[in-house]
Amino acid sequence: MERTNGPYDFKALGKDLAAGVVVYLVALPLCLGIATASGAPAIAGLIAGAIGGVIVGLLSGSHSSVSGPAAGLAAVVLMQIGALGSFRLFLLAVVIAGVVQTAIGIGRLGFVAGYFPTSVIKGLLAAIGVLLILKQIPHLLGHDADPVGDESFVQVDHETTFSELGELISHVHPGAATIGLLCLALLMIWERVPSLKKSPVPAPLIVVAIGVALQLLMTRLGSYWVIDGNHLVQVPIAETWSDLGTFVTLPDFAGRYRSDVWLAGLTIAAVASLETLLNIEAVDKLDPTKRVSPPNRELMAQGVGNIFSGLCGGLPITSVVVRSSVNLEAGARTKVSAIAHGFLIVATVVLVPVALNTIPIACLAAILLHTGFKLAHPKLFRSMHDGGASQYVPFLVTLGGIVMHDLLFGVGLGLATSLLFVMARSLKAAPHVIHEKHLGGDVIRVELGPEVTFLNRAALASTLEKIPTGSNIVLDARKSDYIDPDCLG
Repeated sequence: MERTNGPYDFKALGKDLAAGVVVYLVALPLCLGIATASGAPAIAGLIAGAIGGVIVGLLSGSHSSVSGPAAGLAAVVLMQIGALGSFRLFLLAVVIAGVVQTAIGIGRLGFVAGYFPTSVIKGLLAAIGVLLILKQIPHLLGHDADPVGDESFVQVDHETTFSELGELISHVHPGAATIGLLCLALLMIWERVPSLKKSPVPAPLIVVAIGVALQLLMTRLGSYWVIDGNHLVQVPIAETWSDLGTFVTLPDFAGRYRSDVWLAGLTIAAVASLETLLNIEAVDKLDPTKRVSPPNRELMAQGVGNIFSGLCGGLPITSVVVRSSVNLEAGARTKVSAIAHGFLIVATVVLVPVALNTIPIACLAAILLHTGFKLAHPKLFRSMHDGGASQYVPFLVTLGGIVMHDLLFGVGLGLATSLLFVMARSLKAAPHVIHEKHLGGDVIRVELGPEVTFLNRAALASTLEKIPTGSNIVLDARKSDYIDPDCLG
């Protein structure tokens, strides 16, 4: 696998900047939606998105990962804000989480990512794809009751993923649905036409431009087709330069001696670190050049990002699969795209919030839904099935756990299932019995494996019992690195 060399490639600057625009357009409503789902001010999501792009992007060793507020952390954030009773105390917990993450990176503890099986990582990717499809169908058709990016099975309004889909029939908006379906069709056609696929202008950028044009046209057609309100991106608008200062909330440092604030910080650090390690592992598998992101450097970058985010009034930051996969799909080559998308979020809040509020949510949903299909492509399911039950079952369990509950629950379930297969193989791994003829008589050599644990004790005992009484037996442990004391008795 190719390791990351230089962080920038000026030959790819055009592709990176174009990809940065696409990621920015997708990240913008996600930042706002995740903030709403987390029970935080909308601007907190934009602050986290900007810091995740610029600061984490500059410090990260990953070429393709894009960081920002993550839907997987929304439930944790909502719970911690409620438990602390103050958003400012929560911001102090985010700063503490950042310090802890930085220390974890300096301590070089990012190696834990290497212990996650490929089946679980691919299950995570497929689950994100399935969630994108299920969650974006309502937005594609103009049913925008919930925040974009809510990935939990049980949503903030106590509806579920599937009950929300069931309400679509009575909530389809003709204008939004027309834009969403046309944009999705264009993305699918673009993927299949070689000349379009090689175009220097990425398809998602064209889709957004067409979505805005159609939205303006439908405004002229009349009330039945008009797209407004929560069917459009909604960015907070500062009337004057002094209003920008009101967007920043400072943490309450008076709570630095409170045990509940430290506990919240440690909880955020643990969840955000695990999500980041899982996500960069997954994103590296999507990278067509198969570059490897250094996990310890990534944790340090995320930690510094969370320190700044907490100090400026933002949400916790992690590496995010959705934005990263959109980034790669849009043709990004280096981390310039992630940095550019962060600067664009800053420019939006400061300079052109009104223009962005003309973008229909439906066309962004089409981009995310198309990305979801690529992540959960039928070819992935076939390849995992061909790998046998030890690959396919943990893959499906991870996928189901994430879709029906949340990311960490699904990954934990998939990991446990993989361990069960490892234990089952170990239980069945009988020692190798070799019959040898020597001048002094026949010898039965029992060759032990590299690891002889208590799980192998039953198989070893069964093998020895089958050897006729009075036989000459040699226990060959030359290949064994470890023999459990349970097996020595």
